[in-house]
Amino acid sequence: MLLTSRRARLARRLLTGLVLLIVLAGAAIAIALEVTPQQTVDVAGQVIQVGATAPSLSLSGPGEVDLFGQSLPTNVQFAGPVRPRLQLNQISINSELTTFIQGDHPAGAERVLGARLADGWKHYFIWETVVTGLAALILVGAVAGWRRSPYRTTVKLLVAGLVLAEAINLGAIMSAAYTAPALLRRVHSLNDLVGTETRLPRIRPAGPQLPNVQVVVMGDSTAAGAGLAPLPGASGAARACGRSADSYAEDLSAANGWKVLNLACDGATISNGLLGPQTENGQTLQPQLAVAERAGRASAIIVSVGADDLNWAAEVRYCSTTPDCGDEATTAYFQQQLASFSKNYLDLLSRLAALPSHPQVIINQYYDPFGSQPGCLGPAGLTAANLKILTSRLDTLNAVLAKGAAQFGFSSPQPDFSGHQLCTPQPYVQGLDAAAPFHPTVLGQLDIALTDQAVLHRLSA
Repeated sequence: MLLTSRRARLARRLLTGLVLLIVLAGAAIAIALEVTPQQTVDVAGQVIQVGATAPSLSLSGPGEVDLFGQSLPTNVQFAGPVRPRLQLNQISINSELTTFIQGDHPAGAERVLGARLADGWKHYFIWETVVTGLAALILVGAVAGWRRSPYRTTVKLLVAGLVLAEAINLGAIMSAAYTAPALLRRVHSLNDLVGTETRLPRIRPAGPQLPNVQVVVMGDSTAAGAGLAPLPGASGAARACGRSADSYAEDLSAANGWKVLNLACDGATISNGLLGPQTENGQTLQPQLAVAERAGRASAIIVSVGADDLNWAAEVRYCSTTPDCGDEATTAYFQQQLASFSKNYLDLLSRLAALPSHPQVIINQYYDPFGSQPGCLGPAGLTAANLKILTSRLDTLNAVLAKGAAQFGFSSPQPDFSGHQLCTPQPYVQGLDAAAPFHPTVLGQLDIALTDQAVLHRLSA
């Protein structure tokens, strides 16, 4: 009976010790995934950091690409609960940039990106294994010291903890460690990893050159001047797009005597408007960038884009009809739209960077149309809580615009409408009963023009 009791106590002690070692091994792996330095790889002058995702409960799935502050799933599916995480850390504008982003596949070049990523992942895996072992030794040693275990027991615990931690670590990420390099070697371009929503053809300028144009404005209804006075004698395309005589493009032209070409159009997105053709009011319009390329002597290109890509008008309408537009479904929809935009934004930035004339590029952030208090928006259903959600999402879009521009060396100013939001005595934003609610008024367009002009003058100084 006594022998049986001793065996039971010994079994309980062994089981308790094993559970403790498993817990410490898990903690060591978590620490290693957190602190192991990402490995830096240089491809075509572009810098990417290679690391690992947080552990997942699924046994396979996508990796992650950190693009302009957004964690996007890769098109490539990896095995294992831990998968590669890639962060685009530095963009250099050079002759190889287009190949790096879009994958034009000159001889041999398509293999470079995948090979470098595979090497970076292998080096990360080696470092992670070493860090896991060190963390396991430190944690087990700390527990042994706390329990004041004898020297020989401590050594046994250290060996057991190290072996167990590395066994669990290898078991958890072995499949990814061995299969990921082969999958990464198949990657020809950054677009292969994240994938743009539409595979747009290479833009080929069609039509006569525009040598007298000094500044080009591209974008959506904000840049077009929606809801304001139309251009006198406007062309069919200008009328279809709602371009106004009071747009900030016209303000820049009038104030500086510049020849400004405004290509912006109501409803334009990156895929349907800037890089791809757009159909508006029965007219099929050339991609805005294709027309911009005909202005080969333009010193600057100004872009206002993003709101239509995210269906911003629909977001505002929904927030005016529900008590809480921060629900999980709406938030997930916004994140999905933002992820799609980030992918296409990368394509736009790379094509702007590849323009042979190398103009200065300004990516306008969006103004705040709301302010912090509902005021006149309350009766329309926009509560303070919902306005806070909308403002937060607009800030997120602006952060993506700014970070993307910064990585490409472009400017990204934000017009300041403080004190002139919708419900103030002198709003810079059109009201709810206007032709284009929440779009800039004449004074709002002037404020955007002054913001861009300050940037242009600073760049030319």
